[in-house]
This record gives sequence, C-alpha cells and structure tokens, in this order.
Amino acid sequence: MKIHLSLLICFIFPLMVVSQRRAIIHDQYIHFSLLHKKDTIDFIVADTSLAEKKPVLLFCQGSLPVPLFIRIDQKNVFAYCGGLSNFDLKSLNKKFHVVVISMPKTPLSVHKDQLDPSFSYVTAVSQRNSFSAAYLEADFLENYVLRASAVLKYLKKQKWVSPSDLLVAGHSQGARVALHVAAANKHVTALGLFGFNPMGRIDQMIRQARKDAESGKISWQTADSILADHYDFYSAIHNDSLRRMDPQLRTWYSFSKRSPELLASLKIPVYLAYGSHDIIADYCDLLPLYFIEKNKTNYVLKRYPQLDHNFFEVKENGKVNHDKAHWPEVMNSFVDWSVKN
Repeated sequence: MKIHLSLLICFIFPLMVVSQRRAIIHDQYIHFSLLHKKDTIDFIVADTSLAEKKPVLLFCQGSLPVPLFIRIDQKNVFAYCGGLSNFDLKSLNKKFHVVVISMPKTPLSVHKDQLDPSFSYVTAVSQRNSFSAAYLEADFLENYVLRASAVLKYLKKQKWVSPSDLLVAGHSQGARVALHVAAANKHVTALGLFGFNPMGRIDQMIRQARKDAESGKISWQTADSILADHYDFYSAIHNDSLRRMDPQLRTWYSFSKRSPELLASLKIPVYLAYGSHDIIADYCDLLPLYFIEKNKTNYVLKRYPQLDHNFFEVKENGKVNHDKAHWPEVMNSFVDWSVKN
C-alpha cells in the first residue's frame, strides 16, 4: 500500500487510553479506546462534538500496520487517520459520524523514525517488513471483523448515534473486511467497496504476471516461473500445519478466499467503485454476469477512467500523477448514493 497524502500538521493533546472513554485530538478527532477480551481497540470519530445525533459511517482501512497519527516532532503530526485525511470530512460530517479503527497491535501515534518507507510500524526500520510478532498474530480477516463488530456494538448503544443508517465502507484489504463486517452485522444498511478484488489477494499477482508477459515486459517463460511460485505459495497457505507455524500464511489464507457468493448473498445496497487502471479491480467488470445469474439488482458499479488503485490519475505514459487525487469525489459519490437508497 502506498500512502501519498497532503501533510496535515496538528498538535496532539495528551491521550486517555481508558475503556470506553474518549479524548479530543487536536480539536479535530475524538479518540476512543475499548477493552475487548484481551485486545485494546482504538478508534477515532472525525469530529469534536457528539451533541448531534447522526448515523455512523465506518471506514475500513487497507493493509499494513500504519498508525493513525505519525509524529514528526514534539508538536507536529501527520494525521493519516486510516485514510480519512483523503476525504472531504467537512461534507461527510454533515450527514455522518465518520469512524475508523486502528490497525491491530499498532500504536495510535508513532514517531516517524519508527516507520519504514511505507509508513508501517516496524521493529527495525532497516529491515524490510519487520512487523511485530503481535501484529502478525492479529493480522487476519476474522480478527478485523471481530474488532469492527465490537466497535459497532459499542456505537449502537450511544445516544449520539442514530440507528436509522449504518454505512460500512472499505478500501483494498479494507474492502474485504467491510464485506464480511456487513455480512456479520444485520444493522448495516449499505456497503461501499473501493479497489475491491472479489477473487482474493493472490489473484492480482497471477493477473500481473500475465499482463507483464502480454506487454513484453517479461517473457512467457519467466511468467510461467512466476506463476509456478505463486501456485506453490498458494498450496502452502492451504496447508493447516504450515499455517499454524507461520502467522503470515494465516493472513494470506484469510484474505485470499474468493467472495462473489458472499457478495451476492447480501440484501443491502452495495456500491463498488474502482479505477480503470487498477489491476486488483479487473474482475469487477465481470461481476454483473454473476449477479445476473443470481438475479441480484441491489448493486452499483462505478468505474473511474484513468485512475489507479488509490484513485490518483494515471498519465498517458502509465505513471501515476500524485498531484491529481480523486478520493473526495469518489467517497462523496458513495455517500450521496447511499442517502438516496
């Protein structure tokens, strides 16, 4: 996951980490911390007042242990907020309490020197993917769903939360989490999936190898070798004994399951948005065929031409233009659609 965001400078006030209590961060976010079984679940509401009763929009962020806040120095902070800094929060907050949950076993706020180039919290910056053992143990689909469900259960009981609507949305890996959260919680009224691959995580690697061979970037012989490695790895993640020894295999196993049937089983409105240049979402163009077979009409597909996985514009030379971001319009379109449905 590549993070390329405008830098938001803010001051963080001391945080209270107490079960079911909250603290305001920089007059912009409210931080909650829930004790759930043996886990502490941090989440934020993108607001400073809970006086107005509004429905909830839960956004499920993508992969990697990226903290919600990244400390630059003693006073300045990069407020990533699980991707919320990409959105038009002023507009969203008129209709919803916008919520995002921290990644499991990842501190809420981390100094930039503790992060690798992908902004991930690691044990050794010089060592690639040196994620903590605690994070690796917690990084699997079912755990994300349990954590999100615990937060939704808590929010449902709050006087400042309207029961009229409950939107759940997610991007990339978070889209898969959002799908399963919606399937597991009967109070969810609409689902938004962004950069979503119904065929699972391994699928994109197979597609990439084929496209690289088709374009001449690599030979078909090289592609065959790459595919063979992927098939071997896929066999490994389906080996029960190997998964018990390696938590990363459990992560891949949980996020590589195909989900068209689960998606088609939902009765709530579903909104799928993806960039035309996003290899992860290639299969979305085929989903209508599956839905037609299942007699499903409760969905909308929105393809954004010339945009990539993170809804940045793609130049004619294939390079991503990080100065041309479209997340605000993408998210606002989903919210406007949900209100009408």
